[in-house]
Amino acid sequence: MKRALIVIDVQNEYFSGGALPITYPPNSFEHIKSAIDEAQRAGILIVLVQHTSLKENAGAFVRGSKTWEFHDEIKKVTPDLYIEKHHASSFVGTDLHWRLRNLGIDTVTIVGYMTQNCCDATAREASQLGFSVEFLSDANGTLAFENNAGNVSAEELHRAFLVAQAFGFSRVLTLEEWIQTLKKDR
Repeated sequence: MKRALIVIDVQNEYFSGGALPITYPPNSFEHIKSAIDEAQRAGILIVLVQHTSLKENAGAFVRGSKTWEFHDEIKKVTPDLYIEKHHASSFVGTDLHWRLRNLGIDTVTIVGYMTQNCCDATAREASQLGFSVEFLSDANGTLAFENNAGNVSAEELHRAFLVAQAFGFSRVLTLEEWIQTLKKDR
């Protein structure tokens, strides 16, 4: 088994952007940083993914803006691969699939933001492309939503997508369970 840790959209928009503050789980950012540290110790390939909006008058993820940039703690990470994406899935419109396959990667571990959007889309597509997928439940995060379809708390939304991921796409693990898996695989 050869893994890659895919760190999705840990950008300032989710911290200081104002419109999309991640609230659940409360320690997701600390767990993302811990997953990166564990991956570095284990020699696991690290992929940093950054979302860029192509929409005219986009309110978020505008290339070059402060809110588009990675969080300062993530900027310290030297990734093995960097992917800029314009869609929810980290695979759509990028060469991520090709690059991972050429490196012999067969398993991807998903961490980042938002659980129900870019993380979910990336995990589903990875599964459909034939990768084994690990989705870290406490190293992915989201926020409450309200729109014309209704409203949902961050916790409910997060939990629902974890259940859906575990149903057919991913092995859903906590950070600690993943760390124990890494120790067994060494």
